Amino acid sequence: MSDEFLNALEKMYADVDRRANRLAQIHQNRLKCKRGCSMCCVDDLTVYEIEAENIHRHHKEFLDTAEPHKKGMCAFLDEEGACRIYEHRPYVCRTQGLPLRWYEETEDDEIIELRDICPLNEEGEPVENLKEEDCWTIGIYEQRLADIQYEFNDEMPRIALRDLFRKQA
Repeated sequence: MSDEFLNALEKMYADVDRRANRLAQIHQNRLKCKRGCSMCCVDDLTVYEIEAENIHRHHKEFLDTAEPHKKGMCAFLDEEGACRIYEHRPYVCRTQGLPLRWYEETEDDEIIELRDICPLNEEGEPVENLKEEDCWTIGIYEQRLADIQYEFNDEMPRIALRDLFRKQA
């Protein structure tokens, strides 16, 4: 039964990767992200159960035998700061480094747009001046992911990435 939901997740990841790769090309002169850059790979990240299931499906033996990275950084990093499950990394990891935009409501019920980018990638045109389509808009794919999770399990549990390992550091 979970294959249907895992397939939907993989399709969403493919869409995310296509869009993220397009944005990475647009911003190639400013993006400093590369293998081993792990400033964004913080500890205590949680994912929906469907994403944890996807990681488990593709990396069962690894999860059963390997130890997580020491606390303080993402459990899936190796000693050089590279992701050990990169091909099957969760959604949150797929857009790191890109210029981000999102909307928030103020206390006055006003909707405002906010933008941000990794400090390593700030050099260049200020993110506030970028065209909307040249930023990753937060919300669209998060909702798609939540919808897939809800269909998979309407209780919407979240699981710490570190907890996926059988052995603990």
